[in-house]
Amino acid sequence: MSVDENCLFCKIAAGKIPSRKVYEDDHIYAFHDINPWAPVHFLMVPKLHIPSLAQAGPEHEALLGRMLVLAPRLALEQGCKPYPEGGFRVVINTGDEGGQEIHHLHVHVMGGPRPWLRG
Repeated sequence: MSVDENCLFCKIAAGKIPSRKVYEDDHIYAFHDINPWAPVHFLMVPKLHIPSLAQAGPEHEALLGRMLVLAPRLALEQGCKPYPEGGFRVVINTGDEGGQEIHHLHVHVMGGPRPWLRG
């Protein structure tokens, strides 16, 4: 598995920087956002260093699919109400113009009662 020793999210996923863990398996690490935009706001990152969604290829299909299928379960576990009355938002910022600040693919999962401060 490829990691970037200088990448903040690689360090978090490896346990080198503390975080509030939501979930972990061999390929995915999820943790609470340090500056949440919503009552529920966590990030899901692949342990494999992929700089952005723009660099994802066919070899990452299973990983990305797993992340998206896992998001609803984790959202409910973190306090989001069930669909259709409840729900959550999934956001993947890609590139500088797309608002990506950390260049390691990550999925924001946000939910809870609205209105939120941002988003």
